[in-house]
Amino acid sequence: MRLAAGGLGVALVLGACSLSAKPTPSSPAPGSGSTTSVTSTGLAVKGAPAALAALVRTTYAGHPARNAVATLGTWHGSRVSVVTMGDDVTLAVAAKSGSWKVVGGWWPSLGKPTPQVGGRRFILAMGSDARVSKGQKIVSSRADALQVVGVDGRGGGGVLGLARDLWVPLATGGHGKINAAMVFGGPTAQAKTVASVTGLPIQGYLLMGFQGVEKTVDAMGGLPIVLAEPIHGVGVRIDLSAGPHVLTGKQVLAYARERKSLPDGDFGRSAHQGDLIVAAALRAATLGVGVVPTVMTRLDGTTVSNLSATQLLTFAAGLYVLSPTKVGRYVAKGSFGTAEGQSIVRLDAASRAAFARFRDGRL
Repeated sequence: MRLAAGGLGVALVLGACSLSAKPTPSSPAPGSGSTTSVTSTGLAVKGAPAALAALVRTTYAGHPARNAVATLGTWHGSRVSVVTMGDDVTLAVAAKSGSWKVVGGWWPSLGKPTPQVGGRRFILAMGSDARVSKGQKIVSSRADALQVVGVDGRGGGGVLGLARDLWVPLATGGHGKINAAMVFGGPTAQAKTVASVTGLPIQGYLLMGFQGVEKTVDAMGGLPIVLAEPIHGVGVRIDLSAGPHVLTGKQVLAYARERKSLPDGDFGRSAHQGDLIVAAALRAATLGVGVVPTVMTRLDGTTVSNLSATQLLTFAAGLYVLSPTKVGRYVAKGSFGTAEGQSIVRLDAASRAAFARFRDGRL
């Protein structure tokens, strides 16, 4: 089974669980000299604190004045912003002192249309199977969703799914199923394991649990998708016909977890997780890059991550400039076997070849 829109392949993992239909700027921090509109030398920056507005004015010094709009958010205690002015986008992060720094963007009006968003990079998006209601912690449970999102910095990218039963060397020592690395060493060990197996330089990770998925999808009013075929869950509650749907948080979670009714089992489940990323990408495209700070604020309260504000802001914004024709998807798979009394999957040559192709940031 695949989504009818699955051929697009544009990955926007950040939006998959956190988009808001009507994003609004975050409230300014007390004492930051903020204002809803700062005007100087003919340039107005709506929604920007004074220090950010001054930085934007400096960027456009000597150029015709226009109006700009700033959207604010937070990540790990840092303030972030996307400032849009026509087709121009400025990405900025605030220091603890209150000063702002431009960390990326693209400025066609200034003769700089090439996006400055960090070049070739890879991020690991993970879903934990922890039952928080039973006292389980998301950082020490199995990682049942493993999706590597990569970009090449030139408009290309890819989404690489990793089936949970792949038998691999673990960063914590010995061999095991790839999703067990987090049980033994937390999300850092899981990211190191994926990096070692794939040969991809994973910059950081985003980890979310069941409750985080449900709450954030419901908060955004559901996730629109189009199913090419019906799905009838076995073991999880999901029963949907082919055609368009707006999935609730529970339905999104069930769609991402169901495998027993799929002809290709866990491989199909990993592909479904990629399908949800595609659906979120389609939703995100309609909202525009200005939503990113709002997304980051929502993610900050529902995810565990080792990414800095600059890393996440530039990566997320960079996803908006991907070309659909330069983005691919793949699910790593292989032959079935047994090891230590467990049913496992041993990586095949095709998957290893896909890892090699993806090292330039594009599948």
